[in-house]
Amino acid sequence: MSRTELIAPCHFGLEAVLKKEITDLGYEIIQVEDGRITFGGEEDAVSRANVFLRTAERVLLKVGKIRAVTFEELFDKVKDLPWEAYIPSDGRFWVAKASSVKSRLFSPSDIQSIVKKAIVERLKTVYHVEWFPETGAEYPIRVSFMKDEATICLDTTGLSLHKRGYRTMVSKAPIKETLAAALILLTPWKKDRILVDPFCGSGTFPIEAAMIAADMAPGMNRSFTAENWTNILGRKYWYQAVDEANDRMDPKVETDIQGYDMDAEIIKAARQNAAAAGVDHLIHFQPRPVSALSHPKKYGFLISNPPYGERLEEKEHLPELYREIGARFQSLDSWSMYLITGYEDAEKYIGRKADKNRKIYNGMLKTYYYQFLGPKPPRRRQGMPGQDHQGDGRRQGGS
Repeated sequence: MSRTELIAPCHFGLEAVLKKEITDLGYEIIQVEDGRITFGGEEDAVSRANVFLRTAERVLLKVGKIRAVTFEELFDKVKDLPWEAYIPSDGRFWVAKASSVKSRLFSPSDIQSIVKKAIVERLKTVYHVEWFPETGAEYPIRVSFMKDEATICLDTTGLSLHKRGYRTMVSKAPIKETLAAALILLTPWKKDRILVDPFCGSGTFPIEAAMIAADMAPGMNRSFTAENWTNILGRKYWYQAVDEANDRMDPKVETDIQGYDMDAEIIKAARQNAAAAGVDHLIHFQPRPVSALSHPKKYGFLISNPPYGERLEEKEHLPELYREIGARFQSLDSWSMYLITGYEDAEKYIGRKADKNRKIYNGMLKTYYYQFLGPKPPRRRQGMPGQDHQGDGRRQGGS
């Protein structure tokens, strides 16, 4: 396999963040759609995308795109695809997921069954066998119908990329690691700036921020389905990706990242998760209610996922909570605040309209990313130690 076309799904509303990540890795953007980015790369793209992308949910290898309005048409066109170029005679393959939006073929289970039968018939003809042992590597297939067009892919990732491997202990309503990373990357926060999460739960925001600060690749300590696809991808590309990740990492970076929660037990879990991620030395966790939030320094960032009544708190307690958030934020000198919440009256009780607001779907739940932008810190003269050219003012924040 040389030049390849890959698809990276992401949270709806965060495509621009993933697009920048992919571009920064050096790959060509082919298409941007709602909830997914298609891009092209050489043989190393599969391994590097899986290891380095913070905001993608998985990395899919595109096999083909077909139009089908009947199951017979679907069968014939799937059978015409060159499956032998991807799946060896002992490969274990199945249609892991099928989805359909605004298409005449709408039954996921029927789509899965027809696609599997078509691949079997194709490989029977190519390999001259009637039965497949399926004892080799796994090749999960994903089919996505949109307006009668089906995109057919192999899933190179396996467990979703939000499974970094560090979060063994979770709070009741945790935020996905991929979403937390994307929300941080939407802000102008940089590693030399203060970051506080006053509702840190099991620590996802502070841990993802610390990994960004240390340039720690999110996938360097986990495995991927495509590692075993030696018929397509040489193992050397996976070794090279991890070597690159180790070379880039700066575990001695100095940070001011803090996580608070009123639940002392969940703070213990956050510390354990940070240790599992290898960033516990970069984060200060402490049991503390939001009412005790204070900081002597200027130009910091509050980035958090406060309760919003869906899972953790009853609705009647929310006005008081959000008033407290507003009061604490107002007491901080020249700070910025970024909150993801499904509470539609958040601005009312915080006491200030957000400078920017972005609608984001957290799973099936509609939420808002409220962005309250503080002033930019003064620029330091060129060449001065500790120079900080990164502002977070209205021109940059929450782009």
